[in-house]
Amino acid sequence: MLIGAWVAAVLVAGCGTTPSTAGPAASSPAADKSLILATTTSTQDSGLLDELLPAFTRDSGWQVKTLAVGSGQAIELGRRGEADVLLVHSPAAEEKFVAEGSAGSRRLVMHNDFVLLGPPADAAKIRGTKSAEALKRIADARAAFVSRGDESGTHAKEKDIWSKAAVTPGGSWYQSTGQGMGETLRVASEKAGYTLSDRATYLTQRDTLELEVLSEGDPSLLNVYHVIEMTKKAGDRVRPEGAKAFADWIVAAPAQQLIGAYGKEKFGQPLFTPDAGADEAKLGQ
Repeated sequence: MLIGAWVAAVLVAGCGTTPSTAGPAASSPAADKSLILATTTSTQDSGLLDELLPAFTRDSGWQVKTLAVGSGQAIELGRRGEADVLLVHSPAAEEKFVAEGSAGSRRLVMHNDFVLLGPPADAAKIRGTKSAEALKRIADARAAFVSRGDESGTHAKEKDIWSKAAVTPGGSWYQSTGQGMGETLRVASEKAGYTLSDRATYLTQRDTLELEVLSEGDPSLLNVYHVIEMTKKAGDRVRPEGAKAFADWIVAAPAQQLIGAYGKEKFGQPLFTPDAGADEAKLGQ
């Protein structure tokens, strides 16, 4: 299905945080301050958006419609002028996109990390190994590996690690879901397979899964999120004033404090580390 048609269907169905209202949209005050946020599924599956978006609306008056897809799809929505602002975690793809010229400011927001997960029995014996060695052992053992396969930031990171391991995955042991992180975790658990996940989504779903963290802490597993404002160069429908309002808000101190606190009470650790204004080259050190 074409992305444009899919987006139209989602918006007609009322996806996002803005409830549908009676009467023409143009006459509704809420419609005058409504923006579209395209973001990775991890910000939704982790519950972070449920924490942030009501606070943003309360502080700014802007209503938000969310489109939670892979980072690659979110960037494509921005490229097509079908989103006003992006919150994504695929740095190489982001830099390439911004260089095209239709996007505006790109700012550092937060980070967490990726983890390699697998069944407790760990037939491929990857527990405690570095990420590239872990994937090599999985391939050598032909153990089931479940990939998102959706050009998301997580998928991009997975492909990077396979490259470092000098392995081209394929065959019946390597399976792609084409789905978001939550669904991919469910499939990996059901198949007693291995997978790569952002830590936040795993922690929020851990109690429903037969998966354990088997490889972590590798510097290459850093997972960095940026906010990207779109401009009218991407299309006349873009609301740059809404994009700037959201981007300014999420890197400001109150939102950064919300990000840093999220998850502490339930999981004993924050699910994301706020980074606005930090030196990106020093993250994770």
